[in-house]
Amino acid sequence: MADNKHRGPTLDSFLEDEGALGEFQARAIKEVIAWQLADAMKERKLSKNRLATMMHTSRTQVDRVLDPKDGNVTIETLQRAAAVVGRRVQLELV
Repeated sequence: MADNKHRGPTLDSFLEDEGALGEFQARAIKEVIAWQLADAMKERKLSKNRLATMMHTSRTQVDRVLDPKDGNVTIETLQRAAAVVGRRVQLELV
């Protein structure tokens, strides 16, 4: 098949060339985790206040966990939130 002269690089290669790939990947991961936690909370009918109480933390910390743009959350905090909603965090290097 002939190369398409109008086809450019992949998004990943473009972002890597711009030096922004890591930042975008981290944000995407955080967005997925925040969405999954919010979905699990909804399934269990848990409010943010109730989640905070069950995690032994503040409502502000729960807001950070659920904010897809706030990447400043520890793995330990994510693990506690996941445990409360009956899930677990799984990390791997690929």
